[in-house]
Amino acid sequence: MRQQRGGVGAGRREDDPVLLTRAVNRAFRFVRLAEFEIFFVLFFLIAFFLFKDLMSQPQYNQLFVKKPDLDNPWP
Repeated sequence: MRQQRGGVGAGRREDDPVLLTRAVNRAFRFVRLAEFEIFFVLFFLIAFFLFKDLMSQPQYNQLFVKKPDLDNPWP
């Protein structure tokens, strides 16, 4: 007959995963379920920050601030 030992996890069954394992498995299951939405949001966040950094440079900012020359007849 098998001897029961005391200690951490003594009352737990052999095939019952621990709490950390179950939490990690649920997190991976959620990522697999919401993969498209996560990539969609990440794409727009990256595009926003790249565009914001690009437009914050002074040479690009002058395009929006500078007024056109009114004396020049050509557009």
